[in-house]
Amino acid sequence: MGMMGETLTQILIPTAALAGIGFALLQWFLVSKVKVSVQPAKQKGFTERLIEDEEESVDGHGVLVKCAEIQNAISVGATSFLFTQYKYLSIFMMVFGAIIFLFLGSVKGFSIKSEPCTYNKENICKPALANAIFSTIAFLLGALTSVLSGFLGMKIATYANARTTLEARKGVGKAFITAFRSGAVMGFLLAANGLLVLYITINLFRLYYGDDWEGLYESITGYGLGGSSMALFGRVGGGIYTKAADVGADLVGKVERNIPEDDPRNPAVIADNVGDNVGDIAGMGSDLFGSYAESSCAALFVASISSFGIEHDFSAMSYPLIISSMGIVVCMITTLFATDLFEIKNVNEIEPSLKRQLLISTILMTAGTSVVTLLSLPSEFTLYNFGKEMTVKNWYIFICVSIGLWAGLSIGYTTEYYTSNAYSPVQDVADSCRTGAATNVIFGLALGYKSVIIPIFAIAISIYVSFSLGAMYGIAVAALGMLSTLATGLAIDAYGPISDNAGGIAEMAGMSHKIRERTDALDAAGNTTAAIGKGFAIGSAALVSLALFGAFVSRAGIKAVDVLSPKVFIGLIVGAMLPYWFSAMTMKSVGTAALKMVEEVRRQFNTIPGLMEGRAKPDYANCVKISTDASLKEMIPPGALVMLTPLIAGTLFGVETLAGVLAGSLVSGVQVAISASNTGGAWDNAKKYIEAGATEHARLLGPKGSDPHKAAVIGDTIGDPLKDTSGPSLNILIKLMAVESLVFAPFFATHGGLLFKWL
Repeated sequence: MGMMGETLTQILIPTAALAGIGFALLQWFLVSKVKVSVQPAKQKGFTERLIEDEEESVDGHGVLVKCAEIQNAISVGATSFLFTQYKYLSIFMMVFGAIIFLFLGSVKGFSIKSEPCTYNKENICKPALANAIFSTIAFLLGALTSVLSGFLGMKIATYANARTTLEARKGVGKAFITAFRSGAVMGFLLAANGLLVLYITINLFRLYYGDDWEGLYESITGYGLGGSSMALFGRVGGGIYTKAADVGADLVGKVERNIPEDDPRNPAVIADNVGDNVGDIAGMGSDLFGSYAESSCAALFVASISSFGIEHDFSAMSYPLIISSMGIVVCMITTLFATDLFEIKNVNEIEPSLKRQLLISTILMTAGTSVVTLLSLPSEFTLYNFGKEMTVKNWYIFICVSIGLWAGLSIGYTTEYYTSNAYSPVQDVADSCRTGAATNVIFGLALGYKSVIIPIFAIAISIYVSFSLGAMYGIAVAALGMLSTLATGLAIDAYGPISDNAGGIAEMAGMSHKIRERTDALDAAGNTTAAIGKGFAIGSAALVSLALFGAFVSRAGIKAVDVLSPKVFIGLIVGAMLPYWFSAMTMKSVGTAALKMVEEVRRQFNTIPGLMEGRAKPDYANCVKISTDASLKEMIPPGALVMLTPLIAGTLFGVETLAGVLAGSLVSGVQVAISASNTGGAWDNAKKYIEAGATEHARLLGPKGSDPHKAAVIGDTIGDPLKDTSGPSLNILIKLMAVESLVFAPFFATHGGLLFKWL
């Protein structure tokens, strides 16, 4: 037994989760102190004081009113899109919940008799029908938590964007703190909610399952499936929405009409800002919540069939949850370094401060993990390793968690090196714009392919070490290690879109050039951190999906997956093709939606008299509607591809072919996802590098509107769907297929492989 008893474990986990929620609310309260609404009488002295801080006195009251108007338009657009999306998703939840119930219930013909356990034949476990009911409940809970995570994040981001703009008038440090705090609200709410709901679910399910831990944790895997299936639609729908608007606004506004980004005359500009919140915040939130839920479920399921599960050692069994609790505490301390301990004075301190967050949280978490591991795990225990027993010491598991944690950091830093315009790779891409868009595209693609090398080695090393030390459990906790600093990772990630929106609001409210420069600096750092966030999401997806794959193989009773058997090999080659099919669908969807958007923006410029001169207002609502309709229609086929593949492969071809499909999609999906995200990020920052003109080299290529700049805009526009739609959605494809296969494993093991039975 570990030193921590069950009582202490039962107190610590919810305490950490509630502390996380409390911390999030505190940060939200601090952000809300920045006022956006205007009361003329009282506010007057205050506004005048603000104006004196600025060099050129603008009508402060007018700016406030404008900021409030724009913020309101963005918030309304984002909320109405998410509500429409959730209406569709609620139908999907009901239908898919019914499928889970019917498939799993039919394993033993809906019998309500207890039966021998799968792994310990001497013991008696609960009937298969219970697994069907509880898996369905867990699925619905996971889906709801995922939707809630995305929605809360979006609400906070749209609440904070104008506040960041207004704080930028006082200086870049103030604006940074507001944007970062708002990101932290989302990070902590999400990490703490995910942990709390999972903890409560386990305790409620225990009331029925009692000593049958195998059944209990098998039905908990539904939680991960619910989380990820919502994330898939959120990511794809949001990604198509944001990029249709972005590409439409860029192509007509910047390239054809030569007006700046976020110019209020551009009809697509509100839709573009709504898109940042819907795709990068709501989608990202659901996505990382899905990763967290699945890695926890994989670790819990693998542990339930090892000695923890057999000896009913609750504190050892809850180790994945204790790690996450520790993570929340560590991230709280880390956040103070960004908001309270170090003050940012200059623009060039922004990116180092965000990078420091990653490093500090990783170092603190390594220390935290060592304490948690010693206290909650017994000094020696056995793990189930594909039918064999494997004896493991508790410090082995500490190494597994730490290697996941540090692999995450190295992936984050590599991503940063390849996508930040402070380093040579992006500067080379910018330099290639001198000879036009074609060379820019060639250099960008090469950079993306090259950026895959180090992350893959990092993932490979962590897989080898954690698998050798702790079998599949080792891999599951390595994935958890990578996600243990989730609250900090999400804060850094949500900071990006908030800054991006703040810049858009500054431009639309007609603020001075100086303020726009500050928000641009915040945004350029945010672009890099968003790429780091995607790197984390993809790296953790690879480990999570491998852990789930291992759990699936154990559950489906496969002794070994033989690559040379024809059944497995056809699965491998088809699985490796799926990420390409999926990317083709999502990119074509962005193209289709962007086409409609471009036509609409052109139509408005050509038919609304006085629009270019700024005398007339564009019809923003029409562009928002085009983006909404297109994304909701276009998210269905890619979603169906991912959700149906495991069901079809498992039912018709059986568990061995499905194992091949999972391995193939994992191996090719990770590569495509990393290269797509980094190529897009590099093109975007190459364009920003030329626009900012901070170095001699950049000034030679610029200014805005020069030929190299136009070439850079084309690269950026091509990269948009890669980095914000296809790349980030692929990591969900890898995880979702694996967790779905695990949930349906009992059905596939009993009834799967119909085609081969007939042949």
